[in-house]
Amino acid sequence: MENLEPAYGTAVLLLIAAAAVALLLFLIIKVRLHAFIALVLVSLLTAIAAGIPLALVPAALLSGFGSTLGSVALLVGFGVMLGRLLEVTGGAQVLADSLINRFGEQRAPFALGVAALFFGFPIFFDAGLVVFLPIILTVARRFGGSVLFYALPAAGAFAAMHALVPPHPGPVAAGTALGGDIGVILLVGLPVAVISWYVGVYLVSKVLGKRYDVAVPDLLFGEVNGGDDRPAAAPPAFGTVLSLLLIPLVLISFNTVLTTLVANGTLEEGQAWVELLQLLGNTPVALLVSLLAAILVLGRHNGSFDETMKVLDQSLGPICSIILITGAGGMFGGVLRISGIGEALTSSLSDLGLPLLLQAFLIATALRVAQGSATVALTTTAGLIASQAAGLDNFHIALLVVAIAAGATVLSHVNDSGFWLVSRFFGMDEKTTLKTWTVMETTLGVSAFLLAVILWPVAGLL
Repeated sequence: MENLEPAYGTAVLLLIAAAAVALLLFLIIKVRLHAFIALVLVSLLTAIAAGIPLALVPAALLSGFGSTLGSVALLVGFGVMLGRLLEVTGGAQVLADSLINRFGEQRAPFALGVAALFFGFPIFFDAGLVVFLPIILTVARRFGGSVLFYALPAAGAFAAMHALVPPHPGPVAAGTALGGDIGVILLVGLPVAVISWYVGVYLVSKVLGKRYDVAVPDLLFGEVNGGDDRPAAAPPAFGTVLSLLLIPLVLISFNTVLTTLVANGTLEEGQAWVELLQLLGNTPVALLVSLLAAILVLGRHNGSFDETMKVLDQSLGPICSIILITGAGGMFGGVLRISGIGEALTSSLSDLGLPLLLQAFLIATALRVAQGSATVALTTTAGLIASQAAGLDNFHIALLVVAIAAGATVLSHVNDSGFWLVSRFFGMDEKTTLKTWTVMETTLGVSAFLLAVILWPVAGLL
């Protein structure tokens, strides 16, 4: 559904948005209303208050819910089934043991983060997080303590790569809109992402892990102490497990790279082999292929085929709540977007006469806070400031993309589907998620923006 003309001025729309977020947090944290019910109720009230015609309110609600659910449900379903099979057969334990043997117990969170940076190069945030879940939780179970020590470095790595580094769609679309060279954006964005991750995620996660003791959840992978789910046969070899996890990495890489080459005109659109690889690299399809391979390879470690199917069936029940809540979060963000709240806010910011780099960061931040999606914030901001970026060299354009991506990363909250994925996957309530994930996303974005500010005058000397 397309954005509607704002029914009110910027000030009124901002008050409506602020009141909606406040009401949502009150209902969830104070009243203890179920998050799914609260999100749908507040989305409905916000749509009415923002002046969306009553006849269009159902379409506005279903637009955000359906689009988010469509991208999340298959991904989470296949990913959790794959993760459950790895956990039950001992594959996740094999990966965790190999990781710890190479890096040591004290450096386990750092190792998880570095591995996630590597995997996150071609894989989107949510897909990477789902694939990595069994490894994160297995390492956390082995060493104990707050799950945040292990979850935040990995999740933050996926977030950094998704926002800052091509060939992810946000930085590619922003760079294209600004007329920049994607190769230069990659060369600038990659080191910025790594440094920002270390400063804004890894170091911050050590503080947050000590402050908030979040128990390792058993929602997705059974009881922490094992039991009947412990593998009866010898666990699979490290190479076997790693190969299974590399299947989605390779397939999604093909899709991401080929899509970028087609968009840039390097490859001709419509070639059969390109379309086939793009289909196999579509995230749900890639995870389906990986799951089928895991059933064939790991099924023998779990007993009969029927027993394997039983394990997979049992893995789906606990994630129903996660999928619905994430979809409702997308509904809330969609209502805020359709009502014109984000557009009204960004148009007012663009007239303040601020320095271009700061203006890009603030507009992207406003869009991120208003509607939740980092990719939408990236692409929309780039379009708004494209005329002001005319004449800049490729290095400055790359730094401008970094500033936009930084603003599109900060302040993840209740209208962001990623917020709900992290909250539910790692067993955190909403208040704790705001104090941990939201804080870490903000320090990540601010770190990236400060690096862009530092490098901006340097770029003029090159």
